[in-house]
Amino acid sequence: MEEALCPKIGIEFQSEDKAYNFYNRYGLVVGFSVRKDYLNKDKDSVVTSRRYTCCKEGFKRRYEGDVKPKRTRGETKTGCEAKMRIILNRETMKYQVRDLVIEHNHTLHISECAHMMRSQRKVSIFQGAQAEIANDAGISLKQSHELMGKEAGGLGNIDYTHDDLKRYLRTKRERGLKYDETGAMLRYFEEQKLENPSFFHAEQLDCEEQITNIFWADASMLMDYTYFGDVVTFDTTYKTNKEYRPLGVFVGFNQFRQLVIFGATLLYDETIESFKWVFGTFVEAVCGKHPKTIFTNQDVAMAAAISTVMPLTYHGLCNFHIRVNFLKHLGNYYKDDSNLPYKFVECMYEIEDKNEFIMAWDAMLKEHKFETNEWLRGIYAY
Repeated sequence: MEEALCPKIGIEFQSEDKAYNFYNRYGLVVGFSVRKDYLNKDKDSVVTSRRYTCCKEGFKRRYEGDVKPKRTRGETKTGCEAKMRIILNRETMKYQVRDLVIEHNHTLHISECAHMMRSQRKVSIFQGAQAEIANDAGISLKQSHELMGKEAGGLGNIDYTHDDLKRYLRTKRERGLKYDETGAMLRYFEEQKLENPSFFHAEQLDCEEQITNIFWADASMLMDYTYFGDVVTFDTTYKTNKEYRPLGVFVGFNQFRQLVIFGATLLYDETIESFKWVFGTFVEAVCGKHPKTIFTNQDVAMAAAISTVMPLTYHGLCNFHIRVNFLKHLGNYYKDDSNLPYKFVECMYEIEDKNEFIMAWDAMLKEHKFETNEWLRGIYAY
């Protein structure tokens, strides 16, 4: 390796970005992916220090609490201590390497595939523009990715994955609600509030003061919740709108079993923190009246947020999502003339007595040897 590519204590960089690019280029040659770790800023928001580490630094966080993850992933972190730390020299206003560890405790990537490491993958401006044009023309993300791969002579010749392209489009559109779109929405909210002061809306801003999560409910929605809000269903469409934002709706039934809406939200993402904000804002909108029961899908983040914001509300699973997830997890039993689908439907809809249900449920699990099936145990355990 050329000496100029090797990091050393005391070398200086004009900017934080140049320091990262240098260390990332070194990672490409050596065979490890770089991760941006902690940073410190002064009162003027100038970065005073930063640490870059190997992507295998630390260890995987162990499961804690009552909410089980949907799936467990293989161990990827090894506690590698390789790092480079830079500190701003106030005299020269340059960033200087003050701490450096070059030894790794894991196998490094070979040069032939090093370009596909996380820190090396990047969607160029041209490739991003192609993806946006394809998306606007109705071409799926998968087809767009495969097309770019064919143009480059194979997917291995492009420096990003399908997920990278998905993240690029999501960040480009979701995080960048255009000013005129945001302004139009806020103007609409204000107009509604002028017409009826009971109209409720709230927006959450990120550290860059860009809108992330949005919630709104008009007067009729809030009035319906007063009468019919004991049981609520909350669900999110999976980013089916052009901005890739999950749309969440709080719904219920009136005395005529007609669908009524209690509130709606546009989410930045489907994380615990976002759901905490949404559920907390919903409770604020309805003057602190918690629903007695709320039905959702089996989203782990949603369940964790509900247990925090609405600890006294019973959290149930929506029948529709249970059926969908049954097909997803156990759909192959339809092909083998198994009676499992019929037993499952019987437990869901035909048995009302609790003891009878437990007996039928246990018999179904034993007959099909599903006593340890994580999904079935996850939807009902006693």
